[in-house]
Amino acid sequence: MVVVVGSFMALMNASSVNVAISRIQGEFGGTSTQVQWISTGYTLVLGVVVPTSSWLSNRFGARRVYVIALLVFALGSALCGISWSLNSLILFRVVQALGGGLLPVLAQAMIYQMVPRARIGSAMGVYGLGIILGPAIGPTLGGWLVQDISWRLIFYVNLPIAVLGTVGVLAILPPFSAGPRRRFDLPGFLFIAAGLAGLLIASSEGSDPSFGWTSYRVLMLGAVGVLCLAVFVVIELSVEEPILDLRVFGGWVFSLSVALSGLLNMGLFAGSYYIPLFLQQGQGLNALQAGLTLLVPGLVVTAIMPLSGRLYDLVGARWPAAVGTLLVGAAAYLMHAISPQTMREPVILASCLRNAGVGLALIPVTTAGIASVPAAMVGQASAINNVVGRVASSLGLALLGSVLIGHQWQQLNNNGSLLPAVSPGFPQLTEIAAAGQRRILGVYAAVQNQSFSRGLDDVFLLTAGICAVGVLIALLLPSGSPSRRTSAAPR
Repeated sequence: MVVVVGSFMALMNASSVNVAISRIQGEFGGTSTQVQWISTGYTLVLGVVVPTSSWLSNRFGARRVYVIALLVFALGSALCGISWSLNSLILFRVVQALGGGLLPVLAQAMIYQMVPRARIGSAMGVYGLGIILGPAIGPTLGGWLVQDISWRLIFYVNLPIAVLGTVGVLAILPPFSAGPRRRFDLPGFLFIAAGLAGLLIASSEGSDPSFGWTSYRVLMLGAVGVLCLAVFVVIELSVEEPILDLRVFGGWVFSLSVALSGLLNMGLFAGSYYIPLFLQQGQGLNALQAGLTLLVPGLVVTAIMPLSGRLYDLVGARWPAAVGTLLVGAAAYLMHAISPQTMREPVILASCLRNAGVGLALIPVTTAGIASVPAAMVGQASAINNVVGRVASSLGLALLGSVLIGHQWQQLNNNGSLLPAVSPGFPQLTEIAAAGQRRILGVYAAVQNQSFSRGLDDVFLLTAGICAVGVLIALLLPSGSPSRRTSAAPR
């Protein structure tokens, strides 16, 4: 429970920020693409920091690094709370990510060192409860703080949690012996950092209509990113002490697990980002109402997550992963028909179905992959799993955001006949309002909301297709009790 605190705090904050996006944009200004960097910038730094977790743990000890990560996350949270512009908030989110990126990886690695393999599913269920409870209560807590007090409190609330987590670690958690001291793989670190940065920035800029996916800037960033990652793979397979040991992909179970975990993270983060946005911008709910709408789905995943760990201990990963991924896809398909006129009940039902699927699938998938590697490589496997998950969520958010913006503009063009002729810059709007013709302004708002909802429909339909691929991958995972497979394995 002590090591769960950090992951809970980091993920609760991420979901709280999603609810506050509209309010932050209203205060600081900026386009949708610029505001999206509040999440994209955070994830970008996660992808750079996570590969260092195994080396830092071996060099300084897991408990010490975990405490430092908690304190750095708390410092970043305090700075975010006093930010004075959109750019300063994005910068301080980078500081947050320096600590937040290490917390889930270190927690997973420490759990695998503390818990016998025969009960690892149950232990990961408890861990999963923490990482899902944060996003479950985050929207409601964030909505209340944003609506009734200030969005800045969604960052300040991390400070007492970080203090309690630090005290708990120092008082209860046993020290973990540092592993063999390895030389830091600086070339590997630089190339993976450059590669991930290139891809994530390219995907973010590509979703911006002012650039587009075929622009010279985006194509160059993408090419540099792919090239750097290719060089990174060559380096890691040739050095004796790689920063990320890619040999863990030699096991097919781990490879399938990472691929499916990436797809699930794309669906998970797309829903957690776009559903609050739809409730506020598409349906006009305030932040608190949006948070309360997502409370019941949060409770659903909180109830299912511990059971999924026990289920993995009994039947293995295949069927929980396949059924859970199918539920996520079905929920996304149901959401593809939403509109500003959709009642809240269908949104809540689809969100409950989606969260039930995530709760059922995510822990068995992750546990099966990490449990399939040798004990000495658990830290490496955990780091790789987190890198892929974070990068997949960020790339998925950017790519789906591009679909949303592109289809939204297309819908606006298609509905142009509904709008009166207005010259560039919309100077007539002031005259229209002054003349009392508010009905025409209502037409603008209605068309914009309808176009936004139609764009979201396409986003969720694409998410359903991604989940369909995930179901096929899940069916390739091993089934049966892990303890029985281990006892039946040839010695």
